[in-house]
Amino acid sequence: MKVILLTDIKGLGERGTIVEVKDGYANNYLIPQGMALRATRGKTKEVEQLARMKMLKADRERAKAQDMSRRLGEHVFEIKARAGAEGKLFGTITPREISEHIREELGIEVDRKKIHLEEHIKYLGVYEARVRLHPQEEETIVHLKVIPEEAQAG
Repeated sequence: MKVILLTDIKGLGERGTIVEVKDGYANNYLIPQGMALRATRGKTKEVEQLARMKMLKADRERAKAQDMSRRLGEHVFEIKARAGAEGKLFGTITPREISEHIREELGIEVDRKKIHLEEHIKYLGVYEARVRLHPQEEETIVHLKVIPEEAQAG
């Protein structure tokens, strides 16, 4: 019997897929537990339509991520920070601060957890951070230039 899975079932399939199972398994377990529906012609078309819509949405998200990656890679972010005489920062530049700069300068929301630094930024200078905006896309290199904050006259 063909059934449409309503939940992910290990060893059988993912939610929304149509699978062939034994009649007894479907009638006595999957359908009464609300884990599957009998695959009728109408339900099958409905599932196929949902799958097409999911694919279109995924394609749009990937295209959006590609555009954001391109914009991030072309831009150099200048981050002003307080520093001592030898260029050592008072504190460090964190992924959260980098995320805020990206949002302020380009209007792109990047989760701080997606920003990976090779090392902590503790000195003035030029750095690179890696950002993965989409699971199917390569990491984007974000260029950072840490410059001294101007001393306030007072």
